[in-house]
Amino acid sequence: MQYKRLFERIRPAGRVSSAARIVLGPKLPVIECILIDYSAGGACIQMEKHRDLPNRFELLYGTSQKRCRIVWKRGLRVGLSF
Repeated sequence: MQYKRLFERIRPAGRVSSAARIVLGPKLPVIECILIDYSAGGACIQMEKHRDLPNRFELLYGTSQKRCRIVWKRGLRVGLSF
């Protein structure tokens, strides 16, 4: 069964970089990732290698920083909710 999405997903387009960063804390290292798609309610990111992530963290993309929650994981891809 497929559910209709609340927000339409869009792919980053144009000159905008698809690079994003995961910020775990002020004294912890930043984790690089790739932004696959995003919407007003969430995003899909792809990790470069498998890492254990906490359920909540900050996602830095361009000049915006969003507080995220992990919704699903499939391989190196992670679904986030804002």
